Amino acid sequence: MAAIILDGNKIAAEIRAEVAAEVKSLAGAGVRPGLAVVLVGNNAASEIYVRGKVKSCEELGIYSEKHTPPDTVSTSELLRLVEDLNRRDEIDGILVQLPLPPQVDSKKILMAVDPAKDVDGFHPVNVGFLSTQRPGLVPCTPAGIIEILKRSHIPIAGQEAVVVGRSDIVGKPTAMLLINGNATVTVCHSKTRDLPGVCRRADILIAAIGRAGMVTRDFVKPGATVIDVGINKVTDPAEFQRLFAGNAKREETFRSKGSTLVGDVHPEVAEVAGAITPVPGGVGPLTIAMLMVNTLRAMKLRRAAEIPALSKA
Repeated sequence: MAAIILDGNKIAAEIRAEVAAEVKSLAGAGVRPGLAVVLVGNNAASEIYVRGKVKSCEELGIYSEKHTPPDTVSTSELLRLVEDLNRRDEIDGILVQLPLPPQVDSKKILMAVDPAKDVDGFHPVNVGFLSTQRPGLVPCTPAGIIEILKRSHIPIAGQEAVVVGRSDIVGKPTAMLLINGNATVTVCHSKTRDLPGVCRRADILIAAIGRAGMVTRDFVKPGATVIDVGINKVTDPAEFQRLFAGNAKREETFRSKGSTLVGDVHPEVAEVAGAITPVPGGVGPLTIAMLMVNTLRAMKLRRAAEIPALSKA
């Protein structure tokens, strides 16, 4: 039996609608969350990501502003911008789009963001809050993974979960969220022995390694839930054939565009898994949706004491 497809677009739309309703309710009390995005230079991919974030803010009623320093900006100049945004009370979230130019000390910039406004959830203070189960801001993609599981009624407590990938952005915080949800969690990486065997133990398998189609059916226990975080562009015809041989729709797309997208999970896994996220249309849409959630949450955590309406929100 083919796996159930976990529709990230549908789940993201549900979350966005909930945020929009809450933002509208708070607007009646004169309160509006605000997000500032810092985009340095002219990186085409970054411009697309930022455009999507700003558009989402507009659609949901969240105030947003975009700051675009030139790619010649220095670390000290960028620090002054971040410090200014930290001081502004109407700005609840600050997002510094990566990558930054080589002359900029990225770690220094990210550390300068007020943890209360760190809507990416990367600041060590928020990492500490996550690990000790205190209120804080959680990285958007891991938070989206948990929403997919919960809203698809896939149990976490008591399940064996395996996370393939140990990045600070996805792998580690996802593992922590699963532990906080009472799963038994194994984190795998390049030094893991018998990776397929470890993965086959999983009731919930999270693939976040950035390698096209690496997770094959041999990695998956029949009936397991598979969350594919990867998004990889395939341009090599031989690689395409390894992944999509016989898929007429994909072949047509590949011929016309010269490329196609695939996750870290081989398409054949859908024949073994009980449920699986597609690529595209799985985890991806949740990342921006959870950024909107984090912006609203940052406002509530920061301003609850000064704005009575927030204590009831």
